[in-house]
Amino acid sequence: MGRESGDPSERTANEISGGWFFHAVIQGRDITVQLPPRIPPALSGLPQASTTFTGRDTQVGELLKGLAPSREQQAWLVTAVAGLAGIGKTELVVQTALRALQEPGWFPGGVLFIDMFGYDPKRRLSPEQALDGLLRALGMPSEHVPADLQDRSRLYRSVLAGFAEQGKRILVIIDNISTDDQADPLLPTDGRTAALLTSRDTPDVGARLLDLDILNPDASIALLQQALDQARPGDMRVTNEPEAAATIARLCAGLPLALRIAAALLADFVTRPLASLAKALDAQHTRLHRLRRKERAVQAAFDLSYQHLGADHARLFRLLPLNAGPDLSTAAAAQLADTDPLETEELLADLARAHLIEPEASWGRWRMHDLVRLYAADLAQQDDVEHAQAFTRLLNYYTSTLHASLEASELVPSSPGASLTPRFTDPNEALTWLRIERVNLTAAVEAAAARHPDITVNLALGLATVLHRWHHFDDYISVARAALPAALEASTMSDVAALRSSLGISLHYSGRDFEALEESTESVRIYRVLAHENPGTYEPELGRALANLAGRDSLILEKRRKAAEEAVAIGRRWVTGDESHLGKVELGGALNNLRGILSDLGSHGEALECAREAVEIRRREAQLAPRVFEPHLAQMLLNLGCSLSEADRHEEALASIKEGVTLYLRLAADDPIAHRPSLLWALGLLGVAFHNVGNAEEAIEAATRAAALAAELKNQHSEASALIDLSFSLCKTGRFEEAIEAATRAATLATECKKQHSEVVAMINLSWALGETSRFEEAIEAATRAATLAAELNDPDCEASALNNLSWALGETSRFEEAIEAATRAATLAAELNDPDCEASALNNLSWALGETSRFEEAIEAATRAATLAAELNDRKQEHDALINLSWALDAVELAGEI
Repeated sequence: MGRESGDPSERTANEISGGWFFHAVIQGRDITVQLPPRIPPALSGLPQASTTFTGRDTQVGELLKGLAPSREQQAWLVTAVAGLAGIGKTELVVQTALRALQEPGWFPGGVLFIDMFGYDPKRRLSPEQALDGLLRALGMPSEHVPADLQDRSRLYRSVLAGFAEQGKRILVIIDNISTDDQADPLLPTDGRTAALLTSRDTPDVGARLLDLDILNPDASIALLQQALDQARPGDMRVTNEPEAAATIARLCAGLPLALRIAAALLADFVTRPLASLAKALDAQHTRLHRLRRKERAVQAAFDLSYQHLGADHARLFRLLPLNAGPDLSTAAAAQLADTDPLETEELLADLARAHLIEPEASWGRWRMHDLVRLYAADLAQQDDVEHAQAFTRLLNYYTSTLHASLEASELVPSSPGASLTPRFTDPNEALTWLRIERVNLTAAVEAAAARHPDITVNLALGLATVLHRWHHFDDYISVARAALPAALEASTMSDVAALRSSLGISLHYSGRDFEALEESTESVRIYRVLAHENPGTYEPELGRALANLAGRDSLILEKRRKAAEEAVAIGRRWVTGDESHLGKVELGGALNNLRGILSDLGSHGEALECAREAVEIRRREAQLAPRVFEPHLAQMLLNLGCSLSEADRHEEALASIKEGVTLYLRLAADDPIAHRPSLLWALGLLGVAFHNVGNAEEAIEAATRAAALAAELKNQHSEASALIDLSFSLCKTGRFEEAIEAATRAATLATECKKQHSEVVAMINLSWALGETSRFEEAIEAATRAATLAAELNDPDCEASALNNLSWALGETSRFEEAIEAATRAATLAAELNDPDCEASALNNLSWALGETSRFEEAIEAATRAATLAAELNDRKQEHDALINLSWALDAVELAGEI
């Protein structure tokens, strides 16, 4: 209570106690504020939470960490959730608030929620309006709400602090702010009251920041299912049409608003298949228009964000979709906008704060949400002239930088005396640029094809080196197919020939060899015409095209030989030792192809000569241009090793292959994407080479490394092949349990990737190892499967081996009649194949089984033949086994005669 003095000078000395006053300003020296006992606050004003909320558990957990009342890190008491329109920011904070309110003692005072409508110019709240509503919600009579913003904010914060002091802590949610000024006066400052705020722009209000991303595919489908089930309980369309559901989720690009609209469109008509909506959304130019239902529309949500942009930001935003790839660099964006890179970076950063684009993990790269890209692309069509000019600038930038990077990275031979391009400071920087921009460059070709034929062809020819080096053969097929019509339209037949030649290489390595033959043949035809019309000009290119044609497996072998020999002849005429010819004359490549053809024809001596010369040529070239030719040198060292093996010069073969492996190891360390697949092949050859010199332990190590690398590369076929080699070497060293494990895994992989020949060989090794561990029934099953499949594949070599193993296992289980049949067939096939080793083994099994059925005369004949073959092979073990069988049969005949 107050005591008033009669002296006017003392009337300001009031004493205040026992109450809390929210109305008239009261003067006093010491004021204690307490909560009014009967003010009815409105502290449960959360919007209705959706029952279809999924995929955000991690984010909810992060927000809850900052709301607990005992946190020492008080900066966490204010958390800002930012993200794209329709990403689910409001839903996230509402769901989080509901969980926080259920925690005992966290927010006994309740929750204050206010929507600031920051991006809606008609409904946008000022801080003064917001505070007026918040103070009323806290129980403040309207006549006592101050008029001034600062006074309102001070009173509001005092009331929040008072609630906290009285054990009635409040959670404040400020939704949908567009500027920092909208939020600042509404944020609590007492160090105990917590606040969550949301914005499409990343705010700078001293809050902990949480950027909300799109839903992953599984969560997207779950949200679609939940929303549909809520509207139509028991609706099974998502379950019954999983592919269509996945397509809808993909086309909605993980945006919750789009997914909810899609669910609502489906809920309107229970008979509408998901495939119908998926088809409706598939067309890019109408997708945003179709993602709308009554007042809800994705495009409308984006409109509010776009209208908030300044002129420069809006212009850049409209231009960004001209980049056809998944992301773009600041440098590329600067070309689009025709502005300084630093200025462009600032504009991009602002767009990222507005969540209209997103920064990539590495600074300087940016991406757009799929639906935002469509929205911006629609806007860009409003100015066709600027659109065309910007697109041309971007293509010219990509083309010039591509060719500069190829030269600077040393992936193509430099011209004599050429210096490093100033665009890149070192080769690795250029190589990094190529890796990062590969997808953008590929997309640019297809986007430019209709409007810029010259640029399209230039890009496509440059990309051949990049895409072939990194084994993106399917990508290059798309690039070349897009560029060929442009080259034909421009009547640049040399470019047509070059594209067809490179296309043939990609088709060949993609397993489409008949198409590859067609393209390679046409390339040779065009270059012949050009070389005839322009003597001395196009002959090197013709030589390269002929070398490529010689590598097409679907071409008749003799025609391949003629093409390779002509390519070699052209190469010999043009090789002068002049560095300027590097990369233009492919004598080494032509010799390498000729080596393979001669080997297939059985001319192993000539093949070996070609292999040696090819290696020497590549050694010289690799000294001048290592990045270009060292990979070719490594390949040819391995091919030389193969030719030496065919000549039974196994020690020399091992040395050559080891050198090739060593080189590939170094290359793969520098550029794993380009060279690890080749290293995998090299390790496989190394294992075989060690086996050929009788070094089983080294063979096991090489095969183990190859299998591990194949698994890393997710190359099932190569992993199966490596495990087959491993199981064979393990059997050779008596490690049969490990061999069983390796062979079983190899057979499984071969079956999964539908490589039946590999499955046969794996089963042969498996039956061998199983038999050696006395698991004969399993060995019979494996060998039977191998023999049956080999017969279906018309592979007599493998069939003979499988039947040989089968006869042995059948004999061990006393099924001698079946063993005789299997061994007889195996011996016959081996004799037809001129495989004395397999024939001797099969005859040994046959003589044993015949003896067990008392057919001793036939057993003697089989054992005699087996012993003869084994002696010729100098195989002491086989000869020993055959002589034992022969002795036993002879003794049996002699005994029978005496009886």
